Amino acid sequence: MTLDRRAELGEFLRSRRARLRPEELGLPDYGGRRRVPGLRREELARLAGVSVDHYVRLEQGRTLHFSEAVLDAVARALRLDAVEREHLYRLARPWPEADRGRDEQPSSPPLQQVRPGLRRLLDSAADVPAYIVGRNTDVLAWNRLAAALITDFGALPPCRRNLARLVFLDEGMRSLYADWRGKASDVAAYLRLAAGRHPDDPQTAALIEELTRESAEFREVWAEHQLKDKTHGRYLYRHPVVGELDLGYETLRLPDDPDQALIAHTVEEGSSSQTALRLLASWAQESALGVPLGDGARRIRLDHDPQ
Repeated sequence: MTLDRRAELGEFLRSRRARLRPEELGLPDYGGRRRVPGLRREELARLAGVSVDHYVRLEQGRTLHFSEAVLDAVARALRLDAVEREHLYRLARPWPEADRGRDEQPSSPPLQQVRPGLRRLLDSAADVPAYIVGRNTDVLAWNRLAAALITDFGALPPCRRNLARLVFLDEGMRSLYADWRGKASDVAAYLRLAAGRHPDDPQTAALIEELTRESAEFREVWAEHQLKDKTHGRYLYRHPVVGELDLGYETLRLPDDPDQALIAHTVEEGSSSQTALRLLASWAQESALGVPLGDGARRIRLDHDPQ
């Protein structure tokens, strides 16, 4: 099973038409009597300067050999950002895989490996949670503080070390993120972008099928057709041991493997989150030395109590 390219292209374009408001583009709204949200196909074609038939063929995926000029015009009319434009090009232009024989079965990309130097870099960044994420939101490597903040990745089987599976299928994640819905939407957007970049990867399709089957929330956010690349931002964590941590994050992509990214959290100097992060690091160190989890957690809570 692989990504249904034509269906994805059509759903993507329809979702982007639906978010445009005719009045914002100087188009009549016919007294609010529109049967579809956003722009009609005819209106979008007129704004893009292409024939209605040409645009309909694009949205229906009748052919996947559209010119750069047509795709640029449609992208401008839909007001796509850089990530969305890239996704449109990947869906609407020939893929290298198209040259493969019809009888050949799709195969997964090569297994991703984390270089020893990167693992040492993670270990040396002992003051901040950091991890490396690969294709399909797989967590490939992490440092001790990332495991203490998010989950003990090492205690999970390799197939479960996946951010999408954790966020949508692990109940503990719901209480960890103050805005779980926002985190879930972000992860689904990352996964959709990965699916567009590796449409012939059966593991991607299997993961999406599993999440669609097992999670009503995933089905809901997946239907929004959001696209997002992991760059920078912040999340508010509610950790069961040290309480709230307001942490930023920065993403560093590997030049020789853009499917791997190092995610490092940041914290404001002198903030209560910095204090909580230091306490989390102490707890993680004690856990590694074999201090009973309950004793360490109780002592940290008492030390962190402002009263």
